[in-house]
Amino acid sequence: MPPRLRVIGNYISPYVRKVLVCLELKGLAYEIDPIAPFVGNDAFTRLSPLRRIPVLLDGELALNDSSVICQYLEDKQPTPSIYPRDIADRARARWLEEYADTRLADGLIWRLFYQLAIRRRLFGETPDEAVVQHALEVEIPATLDYLEQQLPHDGFAFGALSIADISIASFFRTASFVRYAIDAGRWPLTAALVARVQAQPAFQKLARFEDCMLRLPLAEQRGALLAAGAPLTHDTLGTSTPRPGPPRAA
Repeated sequence: MPPRLRVIGNYISPYVRKVLVCLELKGLAYEIDPIAPFVGNDAFTRLSPLRRIPVLLDGELALNDSSVICQYLEDKQPTPSIYPRDIADRARARWLEEYADTRLADGLIWRLFYQLAIRRRLFGETPDEAVVQHALEVEIPATLDYLEQQLPHDGFAFGALSIADISIASFFRTASFVRYAIDAGRWPLTAALVARVQAQPAFQKLARFEDCMLRLPLAEQRGALLAAGAPLTHDTLGTSTPRPGPPRAA
């Protein structure tokens, strides 16, 4: 039996979720060390020199960056494919993945989720309300205006479920943890797509693990995940003390 793939990274991260959904869709066995990037030890730094999650370990191979990892999983297990067959659609899907990883992430994660959840709960800091308001009033609406022009009236972005849909929905799932929801009246296509994707069995399976650990202190999350049946590693690269600094995920 081949060695099980290992993912290092927290269930709450949209980048980690993207990789886990791909693993689930492809039926690849894996185990996860669900650390936040802020608590990785020196061994984690050696595997992830930028101290970012997720990291994928496949035997002696260590891969960083969620987009690199998802493409590797596609090459390793081509069916079912998470990339469109048509080369133009495939390129467009990769662009929407990149747009989610950068532009969506900037507003939804670093300026909203990081301020309201990470700064407050992990580091005991007061959120910068000006940053939050600018994200809600300017940055996030601008990203939604763009997405609304790219998405179909029904189904998925390129027919079958693809990396584009997975990436977009992953970021809005994490944003929902700080009670952000898309205004379906203003952006109906985006809201409908995200709802369709998040209703998929792979997303629903991961949501059970996310929900069980969501508001627990770091020290209690691993135990809650074990009790919920998450496929955890026997050891961890996490430490008990978070390191302050900018968010690290990709």
